[in-house]
This record gives sequence, C-alpha cells and structure tokens, in this order.
Amino acid sequence: MTDQGWSTQRLIVLRRATRAIADLLHAQLKEYLAALSPLFRPAVILGEYVQGGAKEMSATAIKAFQDLQAVYGTAAVAKPFVIGKDLKPPLEIVRSALDFTKMPYPYTLKMGSETKTVMITPPLKWILAYADFSPAHLRQLLADSNRTDSDASRFVLHYSVLHLVTTRQTGAIQMLAALHFNLSSIHLPEFGELPITCITASVPTVRPPDEVISESVEISGQNAFEEVVDAEAIANIQDPFKEHLLKILSSHGA
Repeated sequence: MTDQGWSTQRLIVLRRATRAIADLLHAQLKEYLAALSPLFRPAVILGEYVQGGAKEMSATAIKAFQDLQAVYGTAAVAKPFVIGKDLKPPLEIVRSALDFTKMPYPYTLKMGSETKTVMITPPLKWILAYADFSPAHLRQLLADSNRTDSDASRFVLHYSVLHLVTTRQTGAIQMLAALHFNLSSIHLPEFGELPITCITASVPTVRPPDEVISESVEISGQNAFEEVVDAEAIANIQDPFKEHLLKILSSHGA
C-alpha cells in the first residue's frame, strides 16, 4: 500500500480485519502444534542423551548431541549468560510441551526534528518455546541478580534443544509450511548468541508510515503499535501445492 492510501479510517478497518485474522490463525496454530508436538520432543532426536529417552545409542543421536553441544556452548559462554559450555548427559528436559508468544520490537518514530521509540508488534509472528521457558521468563531470570549458573543453563539448554529439534524435523517443518506457517531461527540482542525459534504465518503484515503510527500512539496514549495485514498482498498469496499440480498438468499437456 502506498503512503497516500493510509488514513485513520483505513487503519481502523485494517486493524479490525487484522485482529480477526490473528484470532483465526492463533487458534489454528495452537491446534497444529498440539498435534505435531510429539515430533518435536527432544528424545526423538537425541535419544539416550535425554533423561528417559531410548536406551539404544544411534549414530543420528550422537551427531545430534554434538551439534547441540556446539549450539549450547556458543550461547552459554557469551553475554548475557557467561556460564560453562559443557553439557553432561543425560539431559534433563523439564517439559516438552510447546507454547508461542508475540515478539514486539523497538522502532524509532521520526516526527520532524523529534524521535520517539515505540514498541511494534507483528501480530502473525511468534517466538516458539517450551512451556515455562518463555521469553518473559527468560527476561525475569536475566534481571535476577541472584540467579545461578544452573538456572541459566536450563534456559540455554531448552532454547538450544528446540532450535536443534525444529531444524532436524524436516517433515514437520514441511507440514507446517503447507499449512502456511514457517519456522526459522533468529538472534535477539538481549539474548546474545542464544538461538530463538520463530514461527511466522504466511499472511504478510505491514507497518504504516510514521505519521499514521504517531497519530495512533497519540490517541491511545501508549507507546505501542501493532502491524496490520497487507490486504493487497493477501490476494497474491500462492499455494505451492496448487502451483506444483498445475506444473504437472502443464508438463503432460493437460
């Protein structure tokens, strides 16, 4: 959408549509993850290295643990954790249920010669984490001056394990992609080298021009804003399955 296409009324309409779409996709994602969660259990990939996992050691599990050690070690020795980098199996994974939360980011509004920091939330992008290890809980831990290395290690371990599992389970990744949800890993400055697993709906959202956000922030009285769906882009969303079938038809002259 061009800057000229924005107005307060247009923003209101898009915000209502965005909330309806977000509610729908949030409910769908919750059901999908509940169904797929057994595939994301650490023991499926790490086997005997996980407490209570399979007793038969496999080459796949050995390689997975080596990769996990590398990911964990890189995050553990860096700020803000600065703890030991060695893992000692069997690993204690407290819970393997999955949960997802929104991930706001700071954005600097430019209003003439003045600037203002606003927290922007993409409504269709979430951080995926094991239950009880949400980003909010991690922030609480890092803010606690009395935290122990053991407490920090548990968080680094669970995020590292989820990163490993979600990158190894290609079948589950493909199923989610077919359902229009994509998995990826990022790094956030506040968490250093810790891999953060994200899940994003294929429905695109946009951040309006600064003047539109500024007006909305002034009206609401809060330094927060939520992106809205890109209505025009939604119409152009492609279905890979449909496109693949069409190519097969075409290749056979059908």
